[in-house]
Amino acid sequence: MTEIFQSEIIISEISNLLKDDKHVAIGAASPIPGSAALLAQEERKNTNLKLQVTILHSQKFNNFTDGSRELFDASAQGRIDTFFLGGVQIDGEANINLVGTGRYPKLDKRFSGSFGSALMYFVVPKIILFREEHTPRTLVKKVDFISAPGISPPNIYRPGGPKYLITNKALFSFNKKKKNFKIEKINPEFTLDEVIKSTGFEFKTNKNLKYFTMPSQKRIDILRNLIAPKVLNFYPQFAKKIWFN
Repeated sequence: MTEIFQSEIIISEISNLLKDDKHVAIGAASPIPGSAALLAQEERKNTNLKLQVTILHSQKFNNFTDGSRELFDASAQGRIDTFFLGGVQIDGEANINLVGTGRYPKLDKRFSGSFGSALMYFVVPKIILFREEHTPRTLVKKVDFISAPGISPPNIYRPGGPKYLITNKALFSFNKKKKNFKIEKINPEFTLDEVIKSTGFEFKTNKNLKYFTMPSQKRIDILRNLIAPKVLNFYPQFAKKIWFN
């Protein structure tokens, strides 16, 4: 078995979450989710369960001709099963902050902004929150600003919302009714106690807590021989750092 990189383990775990999807969309600056979606697509190539992958950062894997507006239309029409969102901060109720840190409007640090995150969060059935950094700085008790809420009042029509949160240390599922996360898997390089100390919010623990599944040699070969060259075209810095250094 060849050496497996941490990014490959996370890619493999995310790919497992896409097994029932028909259309996965990836926004900008998302090389790990993008790689995972292409891996899932490749592994289903010779089956009846075809997977459409739309990567906004790519020309080859993007059939939209009207940019983000078409993405929003497709999402609102129910034509996208899964989308990925991140955040400067993510809290225990799955609220995300893409605006900045500090007390709004006098922020200590300003970021690019919310863009269409609020719409996507409300209409895409399966939102996977992804934040590679797992620290109390990023996973907080309460976000400084809510770019998109993780939960909504019962009288609000909301077919979409958070289903999972995955980081470099753990995989969590989100319970909309209980308004909290439950840890499902841990990266074998960390302990549950280390994950707890690294997380700013409280979470439940699955009684059958598992470790991340190590990708098989076959999956690693697919990643490195078939997926990596594709990723090199639209996320060159990431691909060179992981696969072509």
